Amino acid sequence: SLLRAAVERGVTFFDTAEVYGPFINEELVGEGLAPFRERVVIATKFGFKLDPKSGRSIGVDSRPEQIKKVAEASLKRLKTEVIDLFYQHRVDPEVPIEDVAGVVKELIREGKVKHFGLSEPGLQTIRRAHAVQPVTAVQNEYSLWWRKSEHEVLPVLEELGIGFVPYSPLGRGFLTGKMNENTAFDSTDFRNSLPRFTPEARKANQALVDLLGEIATRKMATPAQVALAWLLAQKPWIVPIPGTTKLKRLEENVGAAEIELTRDDLSEIERAASQIEVQGARYPEHLERMTGR
Repeated sequence: SLLRAAVERGVTFFDTAEVYGPFINEELVGEGLAPFRERVVIATKFGFKLDPKSGRSIGVDSRPEQIKKVAEASLKRLKTEVIDLFYQHRVDPEVPIEDVAGVVKELIREGKVKHFGLSEPGLQTIRRAHAVQPVTAVQNEYSLWWRKSEHEVLPVLEELGIGFVPYSPLGRGFLTGKMNENTAFDSTDFRNSLPRFTPEARKANQALVDLLGEIATRKMATPAQVALAWLLAQKPWIVPIPGTTKLKRLEENVGAAEIELTRDDLSEIERAASQIEVQGARYPEHLERMTGR
C-alpha cells in the first residue's frame, strides 16, 4: 500500500536490490508496482555473494555468470520483462570492470536491462566502465554529513553526462532531527555497527541537525525536507532516494520537492556546515574497503 501511495503522489523511481531482505524487497516491489509498471522506473543491483543458508552477504561476486543469474532471478521477483537500471552494488576487485560492463551490455542487447549503473565506484572504475557500456547513473552516499562525492565523483559525472543518485540522503535518519545521543536502536538495526552512530558521535554531530532545524523553522518545513531540498539544489541531475515505511514520512519526503532554497539559504548552509566537523567513520573498516576503487 505504501508503494502504491508513492506512485499516486507522483513518485516514479524505485530502488531495490537482491541483497535487501535478501530477495523479499524485490518481491514486494514487484508485487506493489505491477499495476503501474509502465509509469515507474525500477532499479535493482547485483554484485554481492550471499550465504546460501542465512542469505547474508559474505563478500562480493561480479563474475559474468553470476551477473546473468542475478538478472534472471531479479526479473522474476520484480514481475517484469526488463530491469530499467541495473547497478553493480559494489566493485569486485577480482573481476575487471570491463568484463562487468560487457555482460550488462549483453543483457541490454537481449532486452533484459535498459541501463547500467555503478554503486560506490572510484573514478577509474567509472571511466573504464563507461568506455565499454555508457553508465547511466552512479549511486553513492551523499548528504550534508557525507560530502566526499563533491570533490571527486560529481565533476567526472558532469563531464561524462552521468546521473547521480544519493543514497542515505537523510544520513540514515540522523538528519531528520528525530534522534539524539540517547536514542536506542533495535538489536537488528544496521546502525548499531556504524561508528557514526555511537552516542558520542551523535552528540558531536547534533550541530548539523540544529542548523537544519533553524532553516526549517524559517521555511515552515522539517529538517528532513531541508536536507533533501539542499541535495536537489546542488545539480539538476541529482535524484536522492530517501527510504521509509511510513506514509507520513513519504509525504514529508515528497514535500521536499516544493521547497526552494535561495542562493542566500545555500550560502548560509555552506558557511555553517563548513564549521562543523562531522565525527565518526560512516562504515566499519571491512565495509569501507568495498567502496571507491
